[in-house]
Amino acid sequence: MSKQLITFIRDHFGTNEFIPLHAPVFSGNEQKYVADTITSTFVSSIGAYVDRFERDMASYTGSPKAVATVNGTAALHIALRLAGVEAGDLVLTQPLTFVATCNAIAYCKAEPVFIDVDRDTLGLSAKAMEAWLEDNAKLDSEGVCRTRADNKVVRACVPMHTFGHPADLDGLVSVTLRWNIALVEDAAESLGSYYKGKHTGTFGVLGTLSFNGNKIMTTGGGGMILAGEPLAARAKHLTTTAKKPHPFEYIHDELGYNYRLPNLNAALGCAQLEQLEAFIEAKRALAEAYEGLFSGTNLEFVKEPTGCRSNYWLNAVICEYKAHRDELLESTNQQGVMTRPIWTLMNHLAMYQSCRRGDLSNAEWLAARVVNLPSSVVISKSSAVI
Repeated sequence: MSKQLITFIRDHFGTNEFIPLHAPVFSGNEQKYVADTITSTFVSSIGAYVDRFERDMASYTGSPKAVATVNGTAALHIALRLAGVEAGDLVLTQPLTFVATCNAIAYCKAEPVFIDVDRDTLGLSAKAMEAWLEDNAKLDSEGVCRTRADNKVVRACVPMHTFGHPADLDGLVSVTLRWNIALVEDAAESLGSYYKGKHTGTFGVLGTLSFNGNKIMTTGGGGMILAGEPLAARAKHLTTTAKKPHPFEYIHDELGYNYRLPNLNAALGCAQLEQLEAFIEAKRALAEAYEGLFSGTNLEFVKEPTGCRSNYWLNAVICEYKAHRDELLESTNQQGVMTRPIWTLMNHLAMYQSCRRGDLSNAEWLAARVVNLPSSVVISKSSAVI
């Protein structure tokens, strides 16, 4: 199958050169908008494109407000703070994620608790989370979720929409409401993905996005907090060094962060967002072609969950077993076609090995079998997105 896969990928991307996993595409107004920021001299965290990018992203996602940040990790850090996460708290999340999810929890001096994922979504399992809470937690007299063993507060839950595929949001919302836990969505990979007609990142008290260079659209670096009006205002204050408005004085009323997105990056984001739906159309067409290629083979293509629209940020297949996965990775990379395994599970990393966890059978099974495939948007010679 490796030979057929390599041929398919080279034919699709139209090159015999090295093929990356996911490359950015700049085919719209990127140069025009970035040049405009340079002409204006407003290249830092204040500028018209920052304001426009926040408005446009709120409009696109259906979020009441959006607050731009320097990267997705910063967005998640502030979102967790605004959700009330404090030192010593526990935050339920999945081990099958990029390390930034857990790092943001650690920045709050809180502890991640690893809960298994669902095989069909690759995202946090509501059933596994409910089971862990039933076995380990209680609601105290004030309705606060605490562990039975040591009375630790279980403050929040952070699902990550893996490769752009929405997690079981109905189930997660239900469990978090029942246990009085804040739902904070890590939608870093799922811009343009919808769960039952509603954009990911808008189901919890807060959601976050990423615009890193390898995402479906990019600002170079960059992230976004999605929230309602009161929390969004707090997010903007905290990410702007907690500086109070004043004509000339520098007054900071609490510990703040220099997390605002520069105008240069926001200009790039505005141009990219104008093309986002075309990017998604091209990526969904590639996913359909991959699915056809793997039909009837021993490789299972990872498809969007029922009732969802996935952006198919990274296409993926599930191999029969780890040795098969390793063979596929070696053969493709040797031929200049970049493929990658899923991330090392967070509970296997040195800094998170001692964290609490539930049964992680699905995450372990997937980690041994998943391979990501080249997923870039293809642009024709006429610069039309295809």
